[in-house]
Amino acid sequence: MFYWLYEHFSMGGHSHVTVLNLLRYLTFRTLMSVLTAQAIVVAMGSRFIRWMQAKQGKGQPIRAEGIQRHIVEKAGTPTMGGVMILAGLIVGTLLWADLSNVYIWALLLVTAGYGFLGFLDDYSKVTKRSTDGISGKARLVMETAIAMIAILLIIVFAAKPPEAPNLLTSVAFPIVKGAVLNLSWFYLVFGAFVIVGAANAVNFTDGLDGLATVPVMIAAAAYGLIAYLVGNFIYANYLQLHFVPGVGEIAIYLGATIGAGVGFLWYNAPPARIFMGDTGSLALGGGLGAVAVATRQEIILALIGGLFVAETLSVIIQVAWFKRTGRRIFLMAPIHHHFEKLGWSESTVVIRFWIVSIMLALLGLATLKLR
Repeated sequence: MFYWLYEHFSMGGHSHVTVLNLLRYLTFRTLMSVLTAQAIVVAMGSRFIRWMQAKQGKGQPIRAEGIQRHIVEKAGTPTMGGVMILAGLIVGTLLWADLSNVYIWALLLVTAGYGFLGFLDDYSKVTKRSTDGISGKARLVMETAIAMIAILLIIVFAAKPPEAPNLLTSVAFPIVKGAVLNLSWFYLVFGAFVIVGAANAVNFTDGLDGLATVPVMIAAAAYGLIAYLVGNFIYANYLQLHFVPGVGEIAIYLGATIGAGVGFLWYNAPPARIFMGDTGSLALGGGLGAVAVATRQEIILALIGGLFVAETLSVIIQVAWFKRTGRRIFLMAPIHHHFEKLGWSESTVVIRFWIVSIMLALLGLATLKLR
């Protein structure tokens, strides 16, 4: 919105409003989106939490077969804190991004759509006093539909790079210079797989106080740099990356993600006063997947978001092995609970997983220069 204001005054010949010139700079608007999103979440904080406690009563249901101390320590903690995150993220993006950019609207569609699905899931759990939300199959179908609509928006309306007109329907491979695979319209399926997979991977990870929040912020920071580089022809050419016109604008969305995450962590740090719930985890994960699709760096997401991948694989392996043999590989899945069962404290698991996320993000960024 503020960018439109800058364009309006510039076109009107009001160049004497010099302070508006700051709005030309993507870095300034990204910084302001961080601060705006954080301020909104913090401002909502205590009042929203008290309101949720009053509405939810007993708070989020805790798995009876889970970690026993969680039943005592986390009982009564309200959920749906993702509403706070979404408020900061969406408002921060709308205020500081160029709203004529199709990537912004595609990302907001995925974020808001997945946030709404997560809200329905959380609401179902709270009202039924059960850890089972809405039907998994129904949720998967709706997630896929939202992802495909967002990808279709990008394919149809985003600017096509003149040197690679098929890039928007192609998969780019890291490390190998210029290697792309044009999937044509089958890219809708591949892109939806990335977005849906990322959403549910973050959802699996969200099991301890602050465990999902910080890795999402780390991944957002890494992709913010990637978006800035890929969206700048000079930097993209120097690093031998595929130039994607207009995609640099999503750095503002990612900045708002970081700001909202910082604000939420104030209340979600152990011991958490509120959980983000599926409302937050699905929205944040889906947003990361959509960013990977927009920047044409989908494969790198498996490395930058390697923690989320490991959490998801631990669940898949555990379920598959148990069905086949009747035995478990991990003491409990997702894998963060396995380490709790081994005797690690919650804070130890969380901080060590944060460290792993930082290292994976740095490795992912290193691939940008390896060609």
